[in-house]
Amino acid sequence: MFIVKHFKPLLLSMAMLAPFNCLADQLKLIIPQLAKDGFTSKFISNQFGCTGDNISPQIEWQNVPTNAKSLVLTMYDPDAPTGSGWWHWQVVNIPVQSQLITESAGNQPKLLPKGSQLIRNDYGTINYGGPCPPENSNHRYQFTLYALDIDHIDVTDQTTPAMIGFIANAHQIAKTNITYHYTR
Repeated sequence: MFIVKHFKPLLLSMAMLAPFNCLADQLKLIIPQLAKDGFTSKFISNQFGCTGDNISPQIEWQNVPTNAKSLVLTMYDPDAPTGSGWWHWQVVNIPVQSQLITESAGNQPKLLPKGSQLIRNDYGTINYGGPCPPENSNHRYQFTLYALDIDHIDVTDQTTPAMIGFIANAHQIAKTNITYHYTR
């Protein structure tokens, strides 16, 4: 009885810490430039009345599950006045060994991790398309990283962002996201 009596608080403490230990190993998405300064003109679109530089930010991640075979990154605006949101950026077939997408890689595919591919966005281009909400509106920009159980998604110039979203959700083994706001 002596052992059980003194170990109950220890066992209870360990049980309470278990969920926190699991959280420490979850897939994590980090966008250092946006976390620090938000969307500066460097990352804003240069279309539809916006005059930014349209450069994609550096994207980093940690804790990719060991059973993941590829990654997908998306940037989506659910507040766009389209009835279906607005896809700004999608990168598929990212190797799980990579840990980041460098700044400007959304517009210079040679900077992407080897094997990665850009998908046509809702601007109609195959690159990063920065935020440009209608004047006097605040929009959310959701960056999502998916870890998939498949090593490759077959894509063409006609592959739609919705198709990538369908495949990514159907094959995800882990997912994480960060939302940033931008007002014009």
